[in-house]
Amino acid sequence: MTTRRDFLAATLAAASLAALPASAARRQRKPVERKPGDPMSILVLGGTGFLGPHFVEAARAKGHKLTLFNRGKTNPERFAGDQFDDIEQLQGDRKTDLRALEGRRKWDAVLDTSAYIPADVTRSTKLLADRVGQYLLVSTISVYAKMDMPGQDETAPLIALANPNVTEVTGDTYGGLKALCEKAAEAQMPGKVTVVRPGLIVGPGDNTDRFTYWPARADRGGEILAPGSAVDPTQFIDVRDLAAFLLHLLDMRSFGTFNADAPAGKLTMGELLAASQRAAGKTSTVTWVPADFLEKHQVSAWQDMPVWIPPTGEYAGFGRVSSTKAQAAGLTYRPLDVTAADTLAYWRALPADRRANPKAGLSMVREAEVLQAWHKSLEPPKPKKAPAKKKSTSKKKKKKR
Repeated sequence: MTTRRDFLAATLAAASLAALPASAARRQRKPVERKPGDPMSILVLGGTGFLGPHFVEAARAKGHKLTLFNRGKTNPERFAGDQFDDIEQLQGDRKTDLRALEGRRKWDAVLDTSAYIPADVTRSTKLLADRVGQYLLVSTISVYAKMDMPGQDETAPLIALANPNVTEVTGDTYGGLKALCEKAAEAQMPGKVTVVRPGLIVGPGDNTDRFTYWPARADRGGEILAPGSAVDPTQFIDVRDLAAFLLHLLDMRSFGTFNADAPAGKLTMGELLAASQRAAGKTSTVTWVPADFLEKHQVSAWQDMPVWIPPTGEYAGFGRVSSTKAQAAGLTYRPLDVTAADTLAYWRALPADRRANPKAGLSMVREAEVLQAWHKSLEPPKPKKAPAKKKSTSKKKKKKR
């Protein structure tokens, strides 16, 4: 219902516009807002690593205008050549040199794929705050303080670093620094920030070899050492599904925080191994070895057995982080078989010397040793031989007659 105050405000506004010259009145009109599906101008901080190129290709396919800002050191040839003339490329360093972004026009959105240190995020958001409509920061599910509860969502407590001023990114500081990056962005651009927390990002172009280890291992055939049990949960997201989701959030101007991962508890190690075997098309068998045996033989979770952590104790929630909010916002998934097959095709196309030195998983020699030890542990114990009877050395005394 319109109140008297509303009516007076509207009347005064109309009268003010009517009193202006026609040219001034036109200048006072609110600019037409972009609708979903309209072309966007997007600034990408990074853009030439793993996720960045997939996002850039997805955005180009939709007709969006892209500006890439990076140091020009990671894959500098990725978008070189006349076929990429539609991409504006700026060089600089978000730590020390943002001059290429100063005095620039406005962008509809920023995608930050290279946020690791909060001071860097503060520097970029402070510069761009008045010139972008949305700042999308790619974070990680590693920001959560604990992983002991299945189904935790975006409201779960975050890691708090003992020293928030640390600047070295390590396994111990990575998650806490990402959490501080999120806070830094929101502090400078309140209400204009979107945070996406992916799990393990996998697929073609992945240089960590974690997910890749399994289809590559199946491609060698033979007996495959697998960790834990086939029903152990795991979680990851295809880089192309993540890129499409990021673009969708920008297109829809969706703000807030989203866990971008596979549906909680839906993927298992058994399904991953089976998809890898189908992608490879080689004759192979899978031998599941319990977690306690692997630990006893110094086979580590995640590094030696990638994409896997025993879902117990402090990791009882591993593989079961909720992505319900992201799915409701438009996150979709391609079949696991497609991810496995495309990842294997990417791996096969790498140079031989690169494939000879994978960055994750067990070596062939080490795998064979552990399998041999496991099979030996299953052998029934050999029956013990009965002790031999000792021969008496004393002579029997003859009876006296």
